Amino acid sequence: MRWKRTLQLLDVHAEGEIGRVATGGVPKIPGETVAEQLLWLNTDPKGEALRRMLVLEPRGAPIGSVNLLLPPKNPAADAAFVILQPDQAHASSGSNSICVTTALLESGMVEMQEPETVVMLETAAGLVKATATCRDGRCERVKLTMVPSFVHELDVSLDTEQWGRITFDLSYGGIFYALVDVGQVGLTIEKGNARALVEAGMILKEEINRKIPVVHPEIPAISGVAYVMFRDVDPDGAIRTCTTMWPGRVDRSPCGTGNSANLATLHARGKVKVGDTMLSRSIIGSEFEVGLAAVSEVAGRPAVIPTISGRGFTFGLHQVALDPFDPFEHGFALTDVWGPSSGSIG
Repeated sequence: MRWKRTLQLLDVHAEGEIGRVATGGVPKIPGETVAEQLLWLNTDPKGEALRRMLVLEPRGAPIGSVNLLLPPKNPAADAAFVILQPDQAHASSGSNSICVTTALLESGMVEMQEPETVVMLETAAGLVKATATCRDGRCERVKLTMVPSFVHELDVSLDTEQWGRITFDLSYGGIFYALVDVGQVGLTIEKGNARALVEAGMILKEEINRKIPVVHPEIPAISGVAYVMFRDVDPDGAIRTCTTMWPGRVDRSPCGTGNSANLATLHARGKVKVGDTMLSRSIIGSEFEVGLAAVSEVAGRPAVIPTISGRGFTFGLHQVALDPFDPFEHGFALTDVWGPSSGSIG
């Protein structure tokens, strides 16, 4: 076999959300910072080709992400990474940070110390501190200290053809979110509604990005609403979440960056204070513990430092290869499994 490119992937999921980690064969990604590397992956044809090869069919799948491990730029970091998804490369992710930490420790790339190992992760959004509980050679749980999260605008209104006027919060938790109380679209967050929630989320995301541009005040490579996250409250007080992801699926985990963004809105409304913790539950019932560690600021705006705690599990190890004669080098996606919005990605 004479392959054009090979990458080694360690398969990991965090509370049900797949985050494969590319541990070997990652090509050199241009950029002086991780944010510049993110921008290259999203704007250069070679970067786009690498992403499409890994996340689209026939080598990829609709569900999950691929995390590119990179040499850190910050001397305080143990590793850097960028998240590849079907729509683009993304700056930050809580579930993927848990997957990367689990992969680094259980593969031996970072030496595991029991009962606790601290791993510093560098993302395009900044440093994420991962504190892993370790026992008998296994990473049992990871607590993330996330990047500063802040509200862009509360109670934004948008008139829609489908649901009338929708009110939502625009907030940043490592990437930008539109946070929507799910009852406004006539749905509840449960497995049987996954397709309907995705369809609503895709409509809202397109409308919001068309009408309301958002850019990080200090990191211009991070712009636009990445996801619409629907939210609700369970009878026991847990926050129920459903992050909808292009081109047509829901996050299986409770969503770390989404809960970070939501925490900023709760703090802005005076509903949480430093030291508080709460439970967040996903559409499949998996859970993250969300905490408010401290307050901060970003470009003069009030911000919070969230913590996200959850579990990662390794479940496979494989090699992805590209045959030089493969006519589907750049991948494809079909509407039968990817959803109707997948037509624009070939």
